[in-house]
This record gives sequence, structure tokens and C-alpha cells, in this order.
Amino acid sequence: MRKLSALLLAAMLALPAFAIDRPFPANILRGKFTPGYYPDIMLDGKPRQLSPSARIFNQDNRIEMPAAVRGSDIVVNYTVDGMGYIDRIWILTDDEAAQKVPVAK
Repeated sequence: MRKLSALLLAAMLALPAFAIDRPFPANILRGKFTPGYYPDIMLDGKPRQLSPSARIFNQDNRIEMPAAVRGSDIVVNYTVDGMGYIDRIWILTDDEAAQKVPVAK
């Protein structure tokens, strides 16, 4: 029983080591996102539109449906497609939001 308990404790302590940083593309932008009626959204207080193939990733990097996102001024990273539509949004964790946006060279 002790060996099983020790094994479980070691496994739980090792879980944070398996955490993976989310890879964001080089052309990432940062803003505050407020969802609206699809495809309309607000980014940094300005009206924008999601692309027809837009994807919104939650803090667990799972895809969220636009209608399921609730809140206002949510700190996000996002990308813009060639037509000026928002095509990908990542809802950031507090730790990710505290990091600076990498500057593309």
C-alpha cells in the first residue's frame, strides 16, 4: 500500500513537468476580446469580424464555439487573415497574459 501511495504521489508531482507551452505563430497580436453575435466581435473596443473558418482556443487549447464564449475584455492573442478578418483567437491564461508578445524580426 505504501509503494502505491508513493507512486501516486510521485506521478502527481511530475504532472506539471508535462505541461506544454502553447506555440503561437510569429505574426501574433495581443488584444482585449469581447464576443458578439457571430461573426461580429470587439477587439480593443473596435468592431471586427471573424473569418468564416475562425477558430477560438480556450485556456486548455481546445476549440470553443463563438456562441459559447462569455465575458468582456478577455485578454487574447489573435491573428488576422489576408482579408482583414480575425481567423484565430487564443484566450490566454493569467501566466500567458503576463508575458510580452514576441516581436517578429
